[in-house]
Amino acid sequence: MPSSGDWILKKASKTIAEYVCNINPGEHVLVYVDTEGDFDVASSVAEAASLAGGEVTFIVFPTRKNVDMEPPAPMAAAMREANVIIDLPKQYIVHTEAFKDALDHGARIFCIAAGGTKEVVKRCIGSIDYPRVLELGEALKSILEKTSKVRITSPAGTDLEMDITGRTIDHASTVAKAPGEQSMLAGQVSWYPFPASLNGKIVFDGTVWPPAELGILRSPIILTIEEAWVKDISGGSEARIYRKWFERFNNKNIYKLAHISAGLNPGAKLTGNILEDERIFAGIEIGIGANPIGLAITEVPFEEEVKGHSDGVMLTPTLELDGVVAFADGEIKHPELLPIVESMKVRQGGEAL
Repeated sequence: MPSSGDWILKKASKTIAEYVCNINPGEHVLVYVDTEGDFDVASSVAEAASLAGGEVTFIVFPTRKNVDMEPPAPMAAAMREANVIIDLPKQYIVHTEAFKDALDHGARIFCIAAGGTKEVVKRCIGSIDYPRVLELGEALKSILEKTSKVRITSPAGTDLEMDITGRTIDHASTVAKAPGEQSMLAGQVSWYPFPASLNGKIVFDGTVWPPAELGILRSPIILTIEEAWVKDISGGSEARIYRKWFERFNNKNIYKLAHISAGLNPGAKLTGNILEDERIFAGIEIGIGANPIGLAITEVPFEEEVKGHSDGVMLTPTLELDGVVAFADGEIKHPELLPIVESMKVRQGGEAL
């Protein structure tokens, strides 16, 4: 008999194929994974897509040296012809021309962050109430769209204020129903404040990546922020590594904050993999540098493009929205969100029941 873990993986795969991707009988479904990706996940998802009625093509391609390097030409051609794509490589390709071309040709694409490892898929899809997590994201997005003043503090020393009146709120974790729709792993909502309003101090105490030398932090990294620009980086040896990473770009635009995001996935845990860590329940992640999705805090295009982007996570922050506490102590507190959290059967602190 299969282990319980296998059943959870099958449940997650069924959720991906039937709920997130809405695969219809006869649709051309492309499942791809790179050579360092998780073949168990890819095989399970491909099987679920076939059982949903999809005509499945399965591609394995060589792992790229860096993220966002173009895939092989035959795979790019297959992406262009697919109705549904399930994206599983360890080195993501979501900002490549091939990926954009597939969306432009009408593919519905689901990307599993963190390379789609079996552990991530089971924790962050199979072991949770996935539709409720999406509902929670939509509810937070709605609240943020009506919010003006945001303040983030933390036990580690973060104290950051900003104005988001009328600004774009991004919930990229949805279901993919229409041609050209893209969905990411559930559990993250992002916003883009007015730059002049974004001031204070950020203390990363969870994960920072890149640079590759970092990951789960042993000591806090402190950033001083003035009008959305990083003006100082302080702390211990890890802060020195971080400072040198910024300096090597020799481009002032690497110091511009790109986005602020809230984590909402009760299955996510601190692993050192930023694409899971940034979804930790009631956590906050902040991106700095280039923003390849086209949305950013900056009001005007950079005079000089910068290729680098780094994300940092703060644990157990307090998030206040127009004076109402939304997050605190690893728990969701906002009165409009609590009914959804309670229906998810989540033990506050992010542990699923």
